This record gives sequence, structure tokens and C-alpha cells, in this order.
Amino acid sequence: MRRVLILGGTAEARALAAELAADPALHVVSSLAGRVSNPRLPVGEVREGGFGGAEGLAAWLTRERIDVLVDATHPFAERMTASAAAASAATGVPLLALRRPGWREGPGDDWLRVGSLHAAAGLLVSRGWRAGAAAPGEVRVFLTTGRRSLPVFAPLPGVWLLARSVDPPEPPVPANAYVLLDRGPYTVEGERALIREHRLDVLVTKDSGGRMTTAKLVAAREAGLPVIMVDRPPPPAGVRTVDSVAAAVAWVQG
Repeated sequence: MRRVLILGGTAEARALAAELAADPALHVVSSLAGRVSNPRLPVGEVREGGFGGAEGLAAWLTRERIDVLVDATHPFAERMTASAAAASAATGVPLLALRRPGWREGPGDDWLRVGSLHAAAGLLVSRGWRAGAAAPGEVRVFLTTGRRSLPVFAPLPGVWLLARSVDPPEPPVPANAYVLLDRGPYTVEGERALIREHRLDVLVTKDSGGRMTTAKLVAAREAGLPVIMVDRPPPPAGVRTVDSVAAAVAWVQG
């Protein structure tokens, strides 16, 4: 049997594990980083916790006699992706990156793309949005960039944050932030209600792609809110990348 390791934690990774587990010629192991409590578990064997960087992953690939490696982590999981590329190069285990397509701006959208979370924070301060227009005063921000990003935005003057995440951020929670614990998929109706209830002025999000969290973009468009979109990092040079589960299945089985 060919042994497959999926670096997972995404809906695409779970779908891929389910497809590959149905193939009797494959033994599939899914690895979860363990950063989310009560994660959605994929079909088949699951390993939880880190590897100890690229060297630890390379040792694990060798010890477990892994034949192919699929990086199906979040598009912003830069450290894990870099470790996968380095471990693949060190061991000779073929690597594929599975990345869902990013979001595209459409009619009626008001997006500003930036290259980093810090650039997004700087834009909030320099623009001073209020009710969709440049004006002085407190900016009320819908922040959906993950709990680990909260320290980047918490010190900003004149900014109030509705910070949504699956798990709570590390305490203490900043005085200018209200943390909303919730897990997608979300609805447009629910996102509309949040925008109204909290009188939000601007949405800050990452270009994660996927359907589970697109409702916020629709609601922002309808409400006339600008969106600060943090671009995803490129994959390491030389790593083959596909954007669908079907393409990943074909690569593993090929």
C-alpha cells in the first residue's frame, strides 16, 4: 500500500482524506496541528500535534515510510508549508500543495489589497474610515483574520474591534476589542445582523478563499463597507500546486 500523509485542518483536506480513504491501495494519515480545540476530524487515521519543524517532519516521513505528501493546510499556514517543502527536499518524498482558489473582487465590491496584517493595520489608521467614508473618529472594524492576529490591531488608536475566531485569543483581551467565538459556515443574514448591531465601518480579512466564509463579503458589499483584503503568501518555489480536491486525488493516484 502507498502511504499518504495529508497536512490538514481545512475542508479540502477532509474531503481529500475521504476520497483517498476509499482507495484500497492507499493508507492515508491526516495530520492536524492541534491549534483549534475540538477540530472537525477527517476520515481515517489522524495524527495531532506538531512535528518539530522541517527536521522533525523529515524524520517522521522516513520513519513512517511515507510515499507522498500533500500540504492541504490553510493558505496562510506559511510555517507549515515551508517545513513541508524542506522535508520533501530532504527526504525525496514528492510534495503537492492543495490550495483552494482565492476570492475575486466583483461588481459593487470596494476592496483594498495589502501584503500583510501590519499593512492592513496601518491602512486602518491612515484612512480613518467611519460609516464607509473617510472621516475622523472611532473606526469600528470587523476583524476576521484569526485570534493570533489580534495583537497587531489591538494597539491602534481610535479603533474598535469585533474580533471573530473559533477559539479565544490569549488573555488579556484588549479593552478596544469584543471577541466573538463562532465557527463557520456563516450566513449572509447573520453577517448583515452583525454589521448592523455593531455599527461596523470596515471589514479586515485574509484572502482565505472557500465558500464557508464568503457571506461576510456579500454582506459588506450590500452595506457599502470597504474591505481590507490581506493577500495570501505564495507557495515555496518549485512546489507543485493544484486548486481542487479532484486534481489532488489524481496526483496521488497517478
